[in-house]
Amino acid sequence: METTKNIFIELAGNKILLITIYSWIIAQTIKVIMGVIKEKRFNFSWFLGTGGMPSSHAAGVTALASSVGLSFGFHSGIFAITLIFTLIVLFDAQGMRRSMGKQAEILNKMLDDIYWKHLIQEDRLKELLGHAPIEVFAGMALGIAVALLFW
Repeated sequence: METTKNIFIELAGNKILLITIYSWIIAQTIKVIMGVIKEKRFNFSWFLGTGGMPSSHAAGVTALASSVGLSFGFHSGIFAITLIFTLIVLFDAQGMRRSMGKQAEILNKMLDDIYWKHLIQEDRLKELLGHAPIEVFAGMALGIAVALLFW
């Protein structure tokens, strides 16, 4: 029991982890606020959903890399590892996941055509999976800002 308590105390004191989490929460909150303004309604799933402005993936990993750089130095090996991880996540958020979202949109149009001709009835695919480049850049800017603010 004492070991578990120590782990939680150590996690609660981990500045890099906390900054990363703060950045993600702030990005998700901004998405929810923008969704409420745009759609004039609240949807709790926006807190956990993917896609949208700003990218919480980009904000989180950029805050992580920035915090590691500030803590261990931008010349350190751990920063290099974190930077490569960040670049992979950013590429995935903007590239691959966005392409999958476009494919889902096309498949949903095909399903609509088939459904209205009474040939098949299927669940729609989630189309908003990835981020536009501006959403990724906004998330990156937010991540750096949060890291510098809380550092």
